[in-house]
Amino acid sequence: MVTLASLWLPILLSAVAILIVSNILWMALPFWHRADYGRLENEKALLDAISSAKSGQYIAPYVNWSKLPPEEREAMAQRPMALTLVRNPAKFNFPGALISWFVYLLVISTFIGYVGAVTLPPASRNVFRVITTVGILAYAFGAVPDSIWYGKPWSVTVKVIVDGVIYGLITGAIFCWLWPH
Repeated sequence: MVTLASLWLPILLSAVAILIVSNILWMALPFWHRADYGRLENEKALLDAISSAKSGQYIAPYVNWSKLPPEEREAMAQRPMALTLVRNPAKFNFPGALISWFVYLLVISTFIGYVGAVTLPPASRNVFRVITTVGILAYAFGAVPDSIWYGKPWSVTVKVIVDGVIYGLITGAIFCWLWPH
């Protein structure tokens, strides 16, 4: 039997490796994620409009579609809608975000290790296959609902899925390398 405690090193190393690789994918490769967000023509007007909003998540128009008369619903459907995340003020704590991301990666790696520990014996030949599959499921498909429900561009979601497959492969390789014998 493999214990979760015996997997502390692959858990830690996979989280560190994904922290490094994710930073490379998101920051060092300008062709990969830099174009995920577009620029509005009149950005200042939007920023002025939300300048007094508290940090949070908003939707506009904020209406109960089922209670609108058909003619108002049709008129609303012809206009744009917005799903907006507001950070006000625009302060961003990069070190804090990296620490939170690393803690998240540790939690995910721990759950991946747990699945491996309860399903795979020591010296298993299936470690890479099982851990990689669980890793891909953990990292790759969380963005899909945002494209389905909120209209996030599928091109962005596909890139996040590719990132998740890379993270899953890295996790599988590290666990396979360090799996107890």
